[in-house]
Amino acid sequence: LRGKKMTTSRRHHLKSLILQIAAKWLEQEAAEIAAAKEAYMAENCPAPDMSGDQAALMEICKKLAQAADKIDEERYDTEAKVAKSDKEIAELKLKVVELAGVKKPALKKVRMSADAMLQALLGSKHKVTMDLRANLKQVKKEVKEEATEAVGDWRKNIEDKADRKKMFESS
Repeated sequence: LRGKKMTTSRRHHLKSLILQIAAKWLEQEAAEIAAAKEAYMAENCPAPDMSGDQAALMEICKKLAQAADKIDEERYDTEAKVAKSDKEIAELKLKVVELAGVKKPALKKVRMSADAMLQALLGSKHKVTMDLRANLKQVKKEVKEEATEAVGDWRKNIEDKADRKKMFESS
């Protein structure tokens, strides 16, 4: 039984049975709703009394119109309350998002060339090519040139630093 699959005809037969049961349930539910409506109307809205003259009927019509107006006002007030509540809910949801904060995904290490980084930052319109290795070599050469000059007279350097120190102490 475990390894056997259901045949397509059996599956279609079961689906049609499920759909028939669901259709019966929907019909029953619709009938129950209609019966509940009739019971509510019989309880809350008795049949109008049509006996009497035209003046009495006009009075009944006025009462019905007033009742309809009152119900419309209540409906309007209720709609306004619901709209206000919906707005508050939306604001509170935004506050929750703000307080929780947006969780940023962990960054991954990516090996990129300097040119690719600049292209990602500046966009494809700007064509900037940098040969960083060449720049590093130039910096190293400049540092070496400074080092040879600095080896010069070390006494002079010490005297300059002493003069600088006196300048700070005097002020």
